[in-house]
Amino acid sequence: MQNKYFLLLIFFFIYFQNVKAENIIGIARVIDGDTIEINKKKVRLFGIDAPEIKQKCKRSFLSISFLVLQKKYDCGVVSKKKLEKKIKDRIVKCVSDKGKDRYGRFIAICYSNNYDLNKWLVRNGYAIAYKKFSKKYSYDEEYAKEKELGLWSGNFMRPEKWRKIN
Repeated sequence: MQNKYFLLLIFFFIYFQNVKAENIIGIARVIDGDTIEINKKKVRLFGIDAPEIKQKCKRSFLSISFLVLQKKYDCGVVSKKKLEKKIKDRIVKCVSDKGKDRYGRFIAICYSNNYDLNKWLVRNGYAIAYKKFSKKYSYDEEYAKEKELGLWSGNFMRPEKWRKIN
């Protein structure tokens, strides 16, 4: 039994020894609400999940007493445009110490003017906390939900679920 734990411990150290922090710095091109590209390196924003570009959500446009009318909007496009506006022509620094995802993108927390962009997206309702991988942005999601910001101002399907059925 001890041999199994010993082998597991060795595997753990070997695997995580190869994951070294990498700073990716430069002007970012926004691909979607949770993916950017800097100097030809694609970066997936850690701990968050934004609506896909083709994803539609609903939000209220008219409320009369008990009747609430909603209309569809391109929430994935909104998420992307909000991130573009936030980092427009500014240097972005991404700290990647989580390795790469299955698509070869660096997984990172990215900063603009020393502000955590991942957090900003979730806190303003343009992305949700991706709790499957981290609970880091859970409080920011609760804040956006309480204030009915962004996605939370209407109805939406969680991006992970939307990807599965589309």
